[in-house]
Amino acid sequence: MSTMQRMDGHKHGHGPGEEHSVGELVARATAQMSQLMKEELQLAKMEMAEKGKRAGMGGGMLGGAGVVALYAVGAGVTAAIAGLSVVWPVWLSALVIMAVLFLVAGVLAALGRQQMRRAAPAKPERALRGMHDDLDEIRGRVRR
Repeated sequence: MSTMQRMDGHKHGHGPGEEHSVGELVARATAQMSQLMKEELQLAKMEMAEKGKRAGMGGGMLGGAGVVALYAVGAGVTAAIAGLSVVWPVWLSALVIMAVLFLVAGVLAALGRQQMRRAAPAKPERALRGMHDDLDEIRGRVRR
């Protein structure tokens, strides 16, 4: 009979004809499933932390771009009003540009709302898929 030392220091045999009790096998399977679930949860935590970090950095960059774009839009609106004031009075030029901007804002709001509705909820997809695969494998082996 050969014995092998496990990582936790316990010895277990792998010799021919060595049998384990049902209780021993159930205890071992339970411990292994518990360890597997802990590792899957750790993977999910790591995956969500990585996604959160990227989302935070991306959000900060988008915020900075938005501030700069706001100044550019202000300059563009001023130029458009000045350009139209050559043909129309300044007050009418400003009113027309304001109406166009409200129209653009409405279209963008409608498109943004549509995209938000289609967005999938944030979840650790790989970890969940791994957990489902593990559970399917366990179920398949239990049924044999």
